[in-house]
Amino acid sequence: MGQEYIEISSFEGEGYQPMIDFKTWRVAILKYCEELEIENINTMQRHLETDEVFILLEGNCTLFSGGMEEEISDITAVSMKPFHLYNVKQGVWHTHTLDRRGRVLIVENQNTSDSNSPICSLTEKQIQVLRHQF
Repeated sequence: MGQEYIEISSFEGEGYQPMIDFKTWRVAILKYCEELEIENINTMQRHLETDEVFILLEGNCTLFSGGMEEEISDITAVSMKPFHLYNVKQGVWHTHTLDRRGRVLIVENQNTSDSNSPICSLTEKQIQVLRHQF
C-alpha cells in the first residue's frame, strides 16, 4: 500500500533523458553517448534562464566551462567526484565528456530548451585546449 503515490522510473538508453518535469524544475539523466566522447566535442552550450546542477552517480565525467562572455573564453576542466553537486551558473558556456560507465543526474529549469540555450562552435585552438585539459 502507498506505492501508487510513488512514481518509479529509470533510463537504460544513451545520452540525455528528462525523467521528471514538475512545475518549474526538471530532473534528467545523462549517460554515455558517442557524441560526448572528447574527440567529438566541438561546441559548448549555455543556459540563459537557469543554473544547471550536475551530480555524478557512476563512472567518470569531466565538466568544461568557457566563461560568461558572448564568446567562449578561458576553457577550464573539472573532474567530477561522485555525489558532489556541481552548479553551472546561468549564462556559463559548458560541455562535458563521460566514459562508458558515466551516469550523471541533472537538475535544471523545466523550460530549458534549444530556444533559451544557445550553442557556440569551438575554434580549432579551443578544441585543442579542451582536449589538453582532459
